[in-house]
Amino acid sequence: MVSELFHLHEHALWLIGTLSLFAFVVTLVAIPMLVIHIPADYFTRGKRNSNDSPRKHSLLHFVGLILRNLIGIVFIMAGIAMLVLPGQGIITLLVGLMLLNFPGKLSLERRIIEHQSVLRAMNWMRFKAQKPALELPKKCLLRGKNKAD
Repeated sequence: MVSELFHLHEHALWLIGTLSLFAFVVTLVAIPMLVIHIPADYFTRGKRNSNDSPRKHSLLHFVGLILRNLIGIVFIMAGIAMLVLPGQGIITLLVGLMLLNFPGKLSLERRIIEHQSVLRAMNWMRFKAQKPALELPKKCLLRGKNKAD
């Protein structure tokens, strides 16, 4: 029965397996590349500037914003899948969130980066690329210290 099922869906299983392997390899390369390009003070900056320049209202900016959000959604879906599959699930989720635009994004990003395992993994990638460690706001550092006590 099971062998018949595998034989019946052999092409679909090969396709799913190939796509999974491809996504895994791409995230192994893409996530570290994106992490090393995060400014070290990204999490310590205040609210992001909503610059009201003419470029902000151009069609090219709008298309770029849509593409960036679509890529962010793909990273979030991949991160969710990697929570149960091999891969860097939480870091992939964080990178996906960083690409999206929504209210409350900064506080959610800070809550994720507060976890020592996430911060340690991201700073390890940055160290390997000879980039400075990510800075955290003082209150995040204090909260992390209280958790360890």
